[in-house]
Amino acid sequence: MDITTFKSINESEVKKTGDEFAIYAPAKTDYFNNPVPADGKLMKPQANAPFYYKEIDGDFVVKVRVRPDFKSTYDACCIMVIQDENTWAKAAFEKSDFDTNAVVSVVTNVVSDDANGCNIDQDSVWLQMARVGNNFAIHYSLDGKKYDMVRLFTMHVENTVKVGLEAQCPTGEGGYRYFSNLSIEQRTVSNLRAGY
Repeated sequence: MDITTFKSINESEVKKTGDEFAIYAPAKTDYFNNPVPADGKLMKPQANAPFYYKEIDGDFVVKVRVRPDFKSTYDACCIMVIQDENTWAKAAFEKSDFDTNAVVSVVTNVVSDDANGCNIDQDSVWLQMARVGNNFAIHYSLDGKKYDMVRLFTMHVENTVKVGLEAQCPTGEGGYRYFSNLSIEQRTVSNLRAGY
């Protein structure tokens, strides 16, 4: 799937390198509606990271192999599903603030939560997100064959949502994030927990 044909929010450099697409994540870019107040008030949502997407109707399964160039805390490659600034979710392979490379999930309903999942001792991983109605599941795989569930959640969205890839660098000076084997299938999985 050629992401250069996708629509974008916060357009950035995209280049093809072998069988991968590289999206440049500029410095200090992220999607995160911080739940921790500053001076007693919620911080303004941060939504300045490059996001390349297709509009998808109804149920779907999106999966991709990701390979971040980990340097700074929270550097990540992500699958994202967005309705609007206050309603979105992402599955990420991220350099955590615990100095691990982890599969992380964020679900945003006005404010974002932030859930670290499994630590991964390799430089790439497969991410998957599936939708059935307003229910979603996030999975990861080490080999692109066997997927394990990270999270099951409900997110009240419209029939049509933006589905795609996000490249982020919240604390660092920027870098490339690598994606390959992207697929978006408009189908309904029979077992959302299992992801198939």
